[in-house]
Amino acid sequence: MSVTSTKLANGMTIMSHHMPHLESASLGVWVKAGSRWERPQESGISHLLEHMAFKGTKTRSSREVVEHIEQVGGELNAATSIEHTGYFARVLKDDVPLATDILSDILCNSVFSPKELSREQHVIEQEIGASLDDPNDQVFELFQKAVFPDQAIGRPILGTVESVKSFGAEQIRSYMERNYVGDRMVVSAAGNVDHQRLVDMVSDRFDDLKQEGDMKPVAANYVGGDNRKVSDQEQAHIILGIEGRPYNSEGFYASQILASILGGGMSSRLFQEVREKRGLCYSVYAFNWAFADSGVFGVSASTGKEDVGDLIRVILDELREAVENISEDEVLRVRNQIRAGLLMSLESPTSRAGQLARQQILWGRPIEMNETIERINKIDASRVKKIAGELFASKNLSIAANGPVDKLPQYDEIVDHFSK
Repeated sequence: MSVTSTKLANGMTIMSHHMPHLESASLGVWVKAGSRWERPQESGISHLLEHMAFKGTKTRSSREVVEHIEQVGGELNAATSIEHTGYFARVLKDDVPLATDILSDILCNSVFSPKELSREQHVIEQEIGASLDDPNDQVFELFQKAVFPDQAIGRPILGTVESVKSFGAEQIRSYMERNYVGDRMVVSAAGNVDHQRLVDMVSDRFDDLKQEGDMKPVAANYVGGDNRKVSDQEQAHIILGIEGRPYNSEGFYASQILASILGGGMSSRLFQEVREKRGLCYSVYAFNWAFADSGVFGVSASTGKEDVGDLIRVILDELREAVENISEDEVLRVRNQIRAGLLMSLESPTSRAGQLARQQILWGRPIEMNETIERINKIDASRVKKIAGELFASKNLSIAANGPVDKLPQYDEIVDHFSK
């Protein structure tokens, strides 16, 4: 694996995977700061900053930011999550200097003009409105609040209309000064890119970057509970979860495999039992959210009003069954799926650049592909049953429901059924 890493004096890490057979390169700047790094009065500011970074710099107008990259056939985008924010570009190999210049420009020289800020606040207001109209978005928001109530990690990434409208340019600059610092930022590239040339460009353009910030996120505190919203939608959307494992925990990979066995595809237990055998729903899947210091293991499904009771009981039964009954064939199937996904990601420079950045942020170094595969291959059925027993021993469930959920059993009844 041709990965090279350099750490600058200001703490910023630059990583690249050289793929000389490609004509393109993907690169980006990832920041270890997302919605959970926000203070109580800052809900949504991480996402607003992601938008505002593209709305004009000291040398480029908002239109020029995107025109300059699109004139050479490139792409520019960004994304905000709970723990990270990323700004990335994909260009032809000869245009890597342009992409580097634009990314550094929007992160070091944005002006946050009042006119652009007002316009973008209105755009995000529409984005929040669209999210409120999406029942799946809403049930996950209800779920986050049940899992992590009164915490930044449990608040919506978009914030609220009121919070987003309250921010001025100085608040955005203050948030950025605290969090967009060298030891929380990674420049990652993959494709036909020269590492030393990239280092020279990045070190020049981010030379004034402060090394350290003055804030760390509050430790996550899993609480759990019940959060329901009854409405007249056609489908009832339900999420059931329990406390999971963080990224750096010994049980992380086993939890990932367990989630895939239970609900990771059409051959998974939940899909086969809930949809194929019983016809109780169209969509059902399991997930394993891992954060730096916490995690959530859950199942999401949607069904009609009359089937919510049967649906939740079958899901609970399948979770309990996994504690005693996991086959080596199931584990092998999932290990092969994960291995294939990892190896296929090497064929995409965009996926590879993001993968390297996340590894650096989460584990402090790039992880050799063979090392990851070796860890996964060590997990057998006994280890998966063990993690299932550890996770499902907890009766502190998190339940979120949205839609015609009047017939969903009460929280205590669900917990009792799970405890049998």
